[in-house]
Amino acid sequence: MEPIDLEPTYTDSQIPGKCVKCLAEQHLDGCLRQLLTQEGENPELVQRYSALLSFLQSEDSAGLRDQAERLLSQGKSVTVRVSSDGDKTTYVLEVGKQDSEGGD
Repeated sequence: MEPIDLEPTYTDSQIPGKCVKCLAEQHLDGCLRQLLTQEGENPELVQRYSALLSFLQSEDSAGLRDQAERLLSQGKSVTVRVSSDGDKTTYVLEVGKQDSEGGD
């Protein structure tokens, strides 16, 4: 399965942000809709759904959400990568460089 990258954004005066949990739930809903509308089984889609559900239910997700919010408030870009390889699901927080301010 290809990793699922959740890239939260911080709310500012012009654009509402999305937290890691909201993004994971959004991806989960999309997977569920696809599973319900497709005929036949799609093992990769089932694996993606299971990985996202596992992430949302894991004890690690709350800590990753808090850490992502803290880093976003410092102006850094953040990605939470959810990967699944068979029965093992992993969650990794990747921190990008500080977002540039200004830019006009």
